[in-house]
Amino acid sequence: MKPLLFIIICLFVFSLVVIMGQWSFLSDLLDKVQSHSTVVGKVWMSVLFLFRIFILAAGVDEIWGDEQENMDCNTKSPGCRNACYDRSFPMSHTRFWVLQILMVSTPTLMYLGHVLLVIRRENKLRRRLEQKLGKNGKIKAPKYSDEHGKVELKGILLVSYMTQLLFKILLEVAFIVGQYFLYGFILMPSKISFPDYPCTAPVDCFISRPTEKNIFIVFMLAMAVLSVMLNIMEMFHLMISKMKEK
Repeated sequence: MKPLLFIIICLFVFSLVVIMGQWSFLSDLLDKVQSHSTVVGKVWMSVLFLFRIFILAAGVDEIWGDEQENMDCNTKSPGCRNACYDRSFPMSHTRFWVLQILMVSTPTLMYLGHVLLVIRRENKLRRRLEQKLGKNGKIKAPKYSDEHGKVELKGILLVSYMTQLLFKILLEVAFIVGQYFLYGFILMPSKISFPDYPCTAPVDCFISRPTEKNIFIVFMLAMAVLSVMLNIMEMFHLMISKMKEK
């Protein structure tokens, strides 16, 4: 049970540090996955690191900042700007992207936990083989890993790997579609109209630097679509390679 407890603790700490904006912990964990991934999986990891995490860590917050304070509305009605912002932006884009990366990375981390569990179990088998324990010295040899901790994608590990790919595809698509339904738009509008209470009359609120924000929105959407394509390619790559082995 100790490995499972370790995985749960790692995921909990991982969630906290990502929410707090500390990406080094996530990078260290995902870096360990690379040694147990296919070539396409390593490309996906590079896209996640360089073009998503790095962009968020490098300064997207500087562009968004406190968007509510930067909105310029043609009213002084108390609470009107707050209501306009809350209606248009239920969640900040930056926090939405952090949540997206957190959720999309979780299946990969669960796969890593499974690999570590398998390696630990098979290392125990090797020690027993070396000590010649068991009845008549007959002990089941390690099936998935070698003495260097390198695993082979087959059997239950292959199922685990394909499952995490499927979940990553579904989560990416869900976030791409969810972004539209959450905000009601894809590209950032330069002006938002709000006619409801507590505004005493229809109000226009203007977004600061909409063009600059649109560039980052399109970029992050493109990276999400690329992530989906890479995961689909990896699934086909694995299926074709396993068929050829037969």
